[in-house]
Amino acid sequence: MTEAKGANIDRTLSHPPKNLVAALIFGPDQGLVRERAESLIKSVVPNLKDPFLIADLDDTVLTADPARLFDEAAAISMLGGRRVVRVRGAGNSLAKLFERFLDAPVGDALVVVEGGDLAKGTALRRAFEEADNAASIACYGDTARDLPDIVRDALKSVGLSIAPDALADAASRLGSDRGVTRRELEKLVLYAHGQKQVTLEDVRAVLGDEVEVRAEEALDAAGQGDLRRLDVALERLWVAGTSAIAIVRMAMSHFQRLALVRAEMDRGETMDGALRKLRPPVHFMRTSSFKVQVSAWDSPRLGDALDLLLETEALCKTTGVPAETVAARALFNIAAMARTGRR
Repeated sequence: MTEAKGANIDRTLSHPPKNLVAALIFGPDQGLVRERAESLIKSVVPNLKDPFLIADLDDTVLTADPARLFDEAAAISMLGGRRVVRVRGAGNSLAKLFERFLDAPVGDALVVVEGGDLAKGTALRRAFEEADNAASIACYGDTARDLPDIVRDALKSVGLSIAPDALADAASRLGSDRGVTRRELEKLVLYAHGQKQVTLEDVRAVLGDEVEVRAEEALDAAGQGDLRRLDVALERLWVAGTSAIAIVRMAMSHFQRLALVRAEMDRGETMDGALRKLRPPVHFMRTSSFKVQVSAWDSPRLGDALDLLLETEALCKTTGVPAETVAARALFNIAAMARTGRR
């Protein structure tokens, strides 16, 4: 069979074709590889820990004893029912073995093979893609378009809805690995137990680094000249025991990014164009604030702010004054500078 794609993947996993002998599930997203492998196994054996119906092997076992694949596939369960042979960590070294097996399969077990990031045309993929009785399923990281549905469906399955801003924020924090995504969503479900809807505050408390979120709040307040918001944000940081030097260093990074955007604009670039060049990009929840800050500052004053922060880091390490006091004074001075530059 050719590689299963799109809606065909879900059909193959939930209702495998009657002639399907084996499936190769592979790709860079190993969390998704495991999830899809287990979904396919459950279509045959509901209990993933059933020792009578599932033989769990790996690459090293089959490399040392290739005949084990044929023995396990041909074995008959004492209690009846179709068996599954699960092979984890398969690489191209097993390609010839699976070619032989698919040419002359034995028994009626379903063989589910989990592989890594196999390039197109590699031997193991080719063995499955060219066989009429096998399937090949690639697993790539979830896209920005997929993630909102994944989050929404996971919460809906336990009776929770999610606010639009919370959904967008959750989707922006997930996606590198399906397994990690599932674990993070499980934490979110536990946190929101007893509620009907997940809020943005819930998402930030569970999926975000709370210190990072509070630090960003303080830095945005300083950059906008919002003294009251800065005071509250700093108080929360100090109560949480956050390192003053860490905050100063984060502030230096923040104002360097403002300076980069302002320099691009001074060379004739639009603000949106300059923002698109930033790496990593500004989180969408902070974009509006970041633009306000860019408008409030010019390049010379941004240079002054960075000089002040550099001096502040040294003072935090060398004076007898508490580092929190030194850092706070610098950020309040910077906030005052932002207020003088508002347009």
